[in-house]
Amino acid sequence: MITIDNLTKYYGKHLAVNNISFTINDNEILGFLGPNGAGKSTTMNMIAGYLPMSKGKINVLGNDISKTPAAAKKCIGYLPEIPPVYPDMKVHEYLKFCAGLKSVPISKRKQQVEYVMERLKVTDVQNRLIKNLSKGYKQRVGFAQALLGDPKFLILDEPTVGLDPNQVVEVREIIRELKKDHSVIFSSHILSEISAVCDRVVIINKGEVKAIDTIENLESSFNSNLVLNIQIDGNKESISNVISDVEGVDKIIEVQPVKGSINVYRVALNGDSDKIRNLIMSALIKNNYTILEIFTEKPNLEDVFVKLINQPTKRDSLHDLLESLGSDDKDADNPDNPYNNVPKEDK
Repeated sequence: MITIDNLTKYYGKHLAVNNISFTINDNEILGFLGPNGAGKSTTMNMIAGYLPMSKGKINVLGNDISKTPAAAKKCIGYLPEIPPVYPDMKVHEYLKFCAGLKSVPISKRKQQVEYVMERLKVTDVQNRLIKNLSKGYKQRVGFAQALLGDPKFLILDEPTVGLDPNQVVEVREIIRELKKDHSVIFSSHILSEISAVCDRVVIINKGEVKAIDTIENLESSFNSNLVLNIQIDGNKESISNVISDVEGVDKIIEVQPVKGSINVYRVALNGDSDKIRNLIMSALIKNNYTILEIFTEKPNLEDVFVKLINQPTKRDSLHDLLESLGSDDKDADNPDNPYNNVPKEDK
């Protein structure tokens, strides 16, 4: 297990990661989500030991990464967003070099290099210079070096960038297979990719954790704000009045014509969705309207993500407080002004 406690990172006065805590469990795939500039790469760099933290603690299988960095890093394989490859080396030369850096025993280096090349399907280009490879192959070679040394934890920053659709599917399968022997934390801007492979997700925005849970639980947590789609035959204005009068109906979002007097009504609910749906159906039947079809639009990970990142963060709340107290530009250089250490955005 990797435990992250109160992790914070400043770049000068710029606050990139703000006191975050979470764990990476054994044999799980943890997705790391956030908009550009949220602090994802900074956090992953600190977990990998590539960047020092400003404060906080990272413990990797009992090893404090600040106190015993060599022991902690030995447990981690890291693929940054830009693969750390040497363009003037051949693929097999580069991987042998990386195996040496990771202190893989000489007797096992050839075997491990062949294994990771086969696993990432780069054996056919092993004698080519890396600079002559496509972006997708360079990404695979970077992934292969992360696997060298058989680390318990793999940290992958945008591992499918530059890959074609078939390669993306292959990498997803590789990540699923790696779960048997490794824990994987990876970031991606493709939400469907996170949904397809992750056991849990961490959603981060402006350096702060907004949610940590399974995708199923996150989607379920928004079930009180569902949208009901009802296809009904009848007078549009009268039906709209009947639906709007039902307790728990927030509003009719739109009415989509189908054919003749048949329309689909998209209705936003506020409360117990099952109860409100039954009340709507009862009201329509009571008024002799025929319900041709009814289904609920359940929130997906994208809906959850958008809602969470639009929630105010701690630094937003602090800014609002200072604004309400009449903070002005004359305090901008005052070291006692607490907002001076709360930058506006992550790099």
